This record gives sequence, structure tokens and C-alpha cells, in this order.
Amino acid sequence: MQRREFIQSCAALAALPAFLKRHTDLAIGFQTWVVREPLAEDFAGTLAEMAAMGYETLEMCSPVGYGQYGFGPLANLSAREMKSIIADQGLTCMSSHYTPVELRDDIQARIAFAQELGLSQMVLSSPGLNANNSMDEWKRAIDEMNAWGQVITEAGLTFGYHNHNFEFDRVDGTLIYDILLEGLDAEVVKMQFQVWVVSLGYQAADYFRAYPGRFVSAHLADWSGTAQERTPIGGGVVDWPDFFAAGDSGGLRNIYVEMAPEYLSDSAAYLRSLR
Repeated sequence: MQRREFIQSCAALAALPAFLKRHTDLAIGFQTWVVREPLAEDFAGTLAEMAAMGYETLEMCSPVGYGQYGFGPLANLSAREMKSIIADQGLTCMSSHYTPVELRDDIQARIAFAQELGLSQMVLSSPGLNANNSMDEWKRAIDEMNAWGQVITEAGLTFGYHNHNFEFDRVDGTLIYDILLEGLDAEVVKMQFQVWVVSLGYQAADYFRAYPGRFVSAHLADWSGTAQERTPIGGGVVDWPDFFAAGDSGGLRNIYVEMAPEYLSDSAAYLRSLR
């Protein structure tokens, strides 16, 4: 190795800890879907347990849209009451999932809920379509999402789209996720990346680098590399330091662990270790 190359390599290694710190200082969050049953029974107590694990922020699911999926009892709380309980446990909440039905029925009411709760982001959990739908149906859905995004952006909030695995199927030979990235207006619809698609061979970091500024948040999961076997964050195949480094250019503002309850504590501990 030439002397100049050696010096450059040493300098790069010396800077690595600071680099990792800069790219892993996002608040450690969880998606409430994974603890929806205990959350509905004891909202404050469940949040306190999550905070004790090291979680600092959470992503809600709209009690109106998710009433039939276990969040119904939380609809008895006003957004102001919910915000107060969250704060009392030392947590913050900046994002919530919404269904297409509730945005279609009364988007202004859902925006009002978000503003009273103190959110900065509203995320569409699913378009209500899949790989069996036609290209025309996907394009109509994209037009609708762009319209929602315009209204939400004008209200001072960020609108996002959350993917599942089916967006990595194809319609007319084209990857659905690519159709979305091309058709959704980047100015009014950001993306929330579901890292679990690593099990299909797709890396979040690749998309963060290819589409800078398009991503507002991510749902974190890790994969053992075998079948559909999950592991706590840091125990699988995902290169997390690379994920965070790429996420910086991708525009990442929030991260939410979305794994079964038995993985939540170890996942939070690993994310803290990156700091």
C-alpha cells in the first residue's frame, strides 16, 4: 500500500465512529400495530413498558380506521388526551397510519385529528390494491394519492405511502414499487419503506441511494436469511450501519420497529448500541 493510501485509510477508520453516530441518532420508535391488544387494554401502561425498553417515539394507527383491528377502544380518547398520555410516558408521536377508506370519506377530519395529536406525518397504510389489479387501477390509485398528498401538504403535514411485500410483485411486467415511485408526486407523497422486503431480495439502502429525499420513514425488521424466519434487529442479514448511512441521503426522519413483541426489547437494545 502506498503511504498516501495508508494515511487515507487510517483517517477513514478514525472517522467511522462519528459517521455512525451522525447517521444513527434518529429517535428509536415502534409501530403500535405490534402491541395493539395490550395497548387497547392499558394505553398508558403499555406505553410505559415500551419506554422502559428504550423506545422514544411511536407511530399510531388511526383508531377510526383501525377500529375493527383492535384500536377501537382508543377512539374513546380525544387526540388531545392521547397526546397527553403519550407525553406522560416520556414518548413522542409524529406519525400515524391511515386507511384509504377514512381518507376518502373525510380527509379533513383525519387531518384535524393529526394536528390535534401533534403529528407531522400522515401515512397511508395500504392502497387497497395488490398485484391482481390492473395497471389502470394502480394509476387511478396513484392519482387519488397525489390528490390526498396535495391536501395534506397544504395543511402543513407530510403524507407518506407504506409498502408491503405485494408492491414488489409485477403488473404488466413492471415492478409495482417502480410504478409508484414514477407516478407519485415526490413533492406531496413521500415513502415509508418496509425493510422486511429484504426477504424478497430488496435492500432499503439501495432505494435510499437511488431516490434521494423520497423517504420520510421506515419500518424496521430483520431476516435470518432462511424461509420467513425473523430475528431481532441486528441479528439477521440487514446491514444496519449501511441502512442508516444511506437513509441520510434518502431523507429518513423516523424509524419504527415492526416486529413481534418477543423481538422488541432486543431490537431496541441493538439500535441503542449503534449510538
